[in-house]
Amino acid sequence: MRLHRNLVYTTIDSINAIFNNGDYADKVVALALKKDKRWGSNDRKFVAETIYDMVRWKRLYAEIAEVKEPYSREDLWKMFAVWAVLRGYPIPDWRQLEGTPNRKIKGRFDELSKNRVLRESIPDWIDKLCSEELGEEIWTQELAAQNKQAQVILRTNTLKTTKEKLRAILMDLNIETEFHQEYKDALILKERANVFLTEPFKEGFFEVQDASSQLVAEFLDVQPGMRVVDTCAGAGGKTLHIASLMQNKGQIIAMDLYESKMKQLKLRAKRNGAFNIEYRIIDSTKVIKKLYDKADRVLIDAPCSGLGVLKRNPDSKWKLQPEFIENIKNTQQEILQNYSKIVKPAGKLVYATCSILPSENQNQIKQFLSSEQGKNFIFVKDKKILASESGFDGFYMALLERKN
Repeated sequence: MRLHRNLVYTTIDSINAIFNNGDYADKVVALALKKDKRWGSNDRKFVAETIYDMVRWKRLYAEIAEVKEPYSREDLWKMFAVWAVLRGYPIPDWRQLEGTPNRKIKGRFDELSKNRVLRESIPDWIDKLCSEELGEEIWTQELAAQNKQAQVILRTNTLKTTKEKLRAILMDLNIETEFHQEYKDALILKERANVFLTEPFKEGFFEVQDASSQLVAEFLDVQPGMRVVDTCAGAGGKTLHIASLMQNKGQIIAMDLYESKMKQLKLRAKRNGAFNIEYRIIDSTKVIKKLYDKADRVLIDAPCSGLGVLKRNPDSKWKLQPEFIENIKNTQQEILQNYSKIVKPAGKLVYATCSILPSENQNQIKQFLSSEQGKNFIFVKDKKILASESGFDGFYMALLERKN
């Protein structure tokens, strides 16, 4: 187990882009992995996982290394040295790593780990907000769960295959997966692999989608032949799941503010063989008004803080701002008020977020139901998913039914 100079240099360049330039970790990692065609899967794995590790533990490593933002190149090497020592790598005799204080690093790690915000590497304000909303005990468990590496979960595209057949096809490619009884279309990878390069992916046999996210479309209770509106479709992971549950029968209207997301969804839908989807950009209030009282089912996958998916997007905890959360709560309520008008009498609505905060979830539903528009709806059920309980992403979903 030794460090290779070209891999480490790429890692340092990448964390500089994320920490000092504000670039998004997933984009930086994607670029980094294309840097050298000669790299094998272990090399790419090292680069990706080390970058994400350093992003995840930024605050802790900076405290141990005694460096502050903005980080100089020397500071980044000091933080990397902390990572290497704590991961048990022998420190090579490179100029940038000269004088790495192994014992001091381990000692500071033991000392600083007594403090939750440092141990779990989280901004003070997020720690305070979440412990107030969830309680100390639940938040402590949740935070530890959100610092574990996210598993790779596939969702079988049942328009093209079954999960049993897909599992066998992947096995032939030396990709081992397992079923989970609570997620009927899910396959969980036993070891991480770049599944996007496989033939079954290119043929549209599966999408990569977290297990918690796979519950949302099922919660919507769609049937073939219905008219379903996905109001915040984005790149369309849940839209495609709805299409497969509807067996391509009926109509799905996928809506989003951004044309770029719709283009992505069109490409994915083509690969998936999902052809009952219409695409609409929300460029004015007319787009929504035309659909009032028209849909059997409406999905509101609302914009949110993303505090349920920190394990998947560790850089978001450093980018998130307190005012964003306050603003997003207003947006969530506005969306509920407006988009709920699309549901026809006796139709159903699901409000979902990838947040774990009651203020973005249960409280929004309570506020909506007590409003003038909300009086037209009855609460059916909701589901709160914590990473510490499920092992997957944190999510919330509520099912409401419009009165006849």
